[in-house]
Amino acid sequence: MSATDQVRSLLDELMGAARDGGEKRIEFDDPRVCKSFLLDCCPHEILAGTRMDLGECPYSHEVGLKSDYRREAAKRPYYYEIDALRHLEAFIAESNRRTEHAKAKLKETQEELTEEAAAQVEKINKLSEEIGTTLAKAEQKGHEGHVEESLELMKRVEELNADKAKHEADLRNAIPVSTYQQQKLRVCDVCSAYLGVHDNDRRLADHFGGKLHLGFITIREKLEALKKYVEENDLVRKQREDASLPRREPRRDSRDRDRERDRSRDWDRDRERSREHRRRRSRSRSHSRSRRHDRHHRSNGSRRHRDDSRERRHRPKSSRAYDD
Repeated sequence: MSATDQVRSLLDELMGAARDGGEKRIEFDDPRVCKSFLLDCCPHEILAGTRMDLGECPYSHEVGLKSDYRREAAKRPYYYEIDALRHLEAFIAESNRRTEHAKAKLKETQEELTEEAAAQVEKINKLSEEIGTTLAKAEQKGHEGHVEESLELMKRVEELNADKAKHEADLRNAIPVSTYQQQKLRVCDVCSAYLGVHDNDRRLADHFGGKLHLGFITIREKLEALKKYVEENDLVRKQREDASLPRREPRRDSRDRDRERDRSRDWDRDRERSREHRRRRSRSRSHSRSRRHDRHHRSNGSRRHRDDSRERRHRPKSSRAYDD
């Protein structure tokens, strides 16, 4: 994205979809708009660019609509948290099914572990995850210039590695060598990706600090936050009660009202111009008829005068004398 596009996107987000004063193509409450996007939790957006990129969301992600929604949501509830909650629940449920399926397939290639060995493997996996996450945080702090915090985190990584090495030794002693060697892969419970059981710190940090894993953490955290919000605010009941009330008039913002007033004023002006035009035409026709009547009257009078004069000239003298 170019610098110009970034500035335009920021302005859209801050000022809304119709910041230029033009007609909005779509409203935030349109069914075609992604409600999870309005609440910053659409998986299509969060996982974009990862190995599990979901592609373009089938619903609209117009940036300016977020600002429109936040402004209107401060006035009355829209219950989009319920829509987003259902969306994320379905997404995470599918992810969990995929994780269990991957684990089942992996189990078919590995020998059954004893209860003690399985417990050791579980501890090792948790330690590996903590090592990778802590190392990724340490590197991030170092890039940000927080050297002391980064060093503290690296010290924690060393402690975790020592603990992990101890559990790995216990596991080797608890199962046959051939069985231990089969334990090469495992499935990440967060993002369902395959991990190497014996991966080094660098590979662990790349996974647990990577965009895919962190994206799934974000989605799962958003899901838990939505569950808590919907439950604490009793949104399901409130939405049901609101649905039973008479429907509100369609939402209109100030721009809609301004445009309606402008259209009304334009219509009034056009109507007044039309009336004035008709009056002018009526006066013009009346004036034209009056002029034609005057010309006709003058013409008839002149014609009669000429006829009388002509008649007197041609009459006999005796007759003219009699007239005199």
